[in-house]
Amino acid sequence: MHIGFLGLGLMGEGFTRRLVELGHEVRGFDPRPERRDAATGWGVAAAASPAEAAAGAGLVMTCVTTTDDLEAAVFGDDGVAAAIGREAVLVDFSTTVVARTREMAGRLRDTTGAGWVDAPVSGGPPAARGGGLAIMAGGTDADMATTRPVLEGLAASLVHLGPVGAGQVTKMVNQVCVLTNFVVLAEALNLAERGGVDGGKLIDALGSGYAGSNLMRAMWPRMIERDYAPAGYLRQVLKDLDMVHDLAHDLKAAIPMSTQAAELFRLMAARGHEELDGIAVLKLFTGEPV
Repeated sequence: MHIGFLGLGLMGEGFTRRLVELGHEVRGFDPRPERRDAATGWGVAAAASPAEAAAGAGLVMTCVTTTDDLEAAVFGDDGVAAAIGREAVLVDFSTTVVARTREMAGRLRDTTGAGWVDAPVSGGPPAARGGGLAIMAGGTDADMATTRPVLEGLAASLVHLGPVGAGQVTKMVNQVCVLTNFVVLAEALNLAERGGVDGGKLIDALGSGYAGSNLMRAMWPRMIERDYAPAGYLRQVLKDLDMVHDLAHDLKAAIPMSTQAAELFRLMAARGHEELDGIAVLKLFTGEPV
């Protein structure tokens, strides 16, 4: 399939490498020229604008940082809406505000006839590169039928959760589970280390019990090594937790644990660590320079 792809950062690189390997023709855009240039090295044709990436594409995929970024890419000057075909579907892998996602999907359909699937993901860049993502999708049955053959090549699990917006609500649930656990794992590891326990043995000791988790296996080895190179940025963690707060406010849902976690990540951001991985929150517990 001919696919337009917007956003060639950490996740976008993984996505587009995988799509090219699966045999799709990918035309990609990113506002940073160096990212566009780099992507040509793994077979992505560089586009000069979102509209150029979308022209003639059966699917237009987006993976950007903020809801404002997405709206600009779709509806701004030389945006997707200027070129997308009425039979095409936009698949948004970004984590975006639920209400605005629904509004933009309706606007795109009204103005162009094109469909919209919100498909936020969990798993990070390695899973994007290897086709092992968890994809949480919202959209019509027809739009899902169009996108499913491609999305299945990117996913270890692909679940259609309901109409547009359902994917983003589910991603907020995912972020509550994951991002609060960054803090819990940091707290637990610090306690173990201060108690003289070898952190490297903790996964074997705890992994088969109720404390074990996918997140523990993925994050504790990096925490033990103090490897804070970003697989995802702390600023994005904070952005997502602020979105959780806003959704919870709208739904009148209590989120005390997520609120506390957000304040710890906000403290890290205020101290200049926005570009580190979210697991760098460990610094607040260990006494490492922050």
